[in-house]
Amino acid sequence: MQPFKGSDPSEILNEYKDQVRILKQQIAELEDAGKSKDAANKRCLQKLEFCTKDLDDALSKIKELEEKKKDAI
Repeated sequence: MQPFKGSDPSEILNEYKDQVRILKQQIAELEDAGKSKDAANKRCLQKLEFCTKDLDDALSKIKELEEKKKDAI
């Protein structure tokens, strides 16, 4: 018994194989995009951490200079 009237089972099988191949390709592309996004997020986080450290260092230096200025007066 054929699932579709007038359809050759080998044609249906080939169509399913093509669909599976296409879906596997799409999954691979999505996984690659996810990896790229993760890498970009990691780089952004590192930049943020460096900026935060630089800001903390600058604030410490400002505080130190303000204290020196008070002591000089």
